[in-house]
Amino acid sequence: MSTIVAATNVDGFFHEIVETAMRTRKVEATDGATHYLVGLLSDYTRPADDAGRTMDRPLTFLLDEALHTNDLGERFEKLRTLGDGVLYGLGFFGDHFEARGVAPGYLKGIGAKAYGSARLVLNTGGAAANDSTTDIFGELAAKFDAFVGVMTEVADCTLAIGAIGAKSSKGVLKAYERWLKTGSDSLAEALSGHGLVQARGKGSIQ
Repeated sequence: MSTIVAATNVDGFFHEIVETAMRTRKVEATDGATHYLVGLLSDYTRPADDAGRTMDRPLTFLLDEALHTNDLGERFEKLRTLGDGVLYGLGFFGDHFEARGVAPGYLKGIGAKAYGSARLVLNTGGAAANDSTTDIFGELAAKFDAFVGVMTEVADCTLAIGAIGAKSSKGVLKAYERWLKTGSDSLAEALSGHGLVQARGKGSIQ
């Protein structure tokens, strides 16, 4: 994360990585959805951001609470925050959920439902928005699974960047542990510089 925070232009940093991740995962997205993902990632670099606490409560409760919030503006914000939290959480910490026995498909369903419901709120005129904003949330809902893949790739890329210039073994070990789970080419390439794995494919410690 220190590499991310140290970037001169956080949005520019993430925009480049998101576009690279989309090419790698062969995901097509509108400019609006791309910019939304960049903004989401930038928000999560700020420790004070409330969205980071989304996963602290059972997600089904959060979804039900959001759907039954009377004020439409507040309902939209709760749904958007939930969708953001699930999308980011699956991309960066998906293995933790699986280790706890939480099926990825279940989480993806909640995330897609949250974004889809946020779109419906916008359609009612309950929050300030235009047609393009409404379409963005519809796209996020429809392609939620694909965007989780993009977020996973972004997580791999940021860890790889950190591992390349790592001065201590901590960052390298973290990247290696993730590579064991994902087999990411970007992580393998970064780790090869430390003599740990082959540059291409799933190698082994040397």
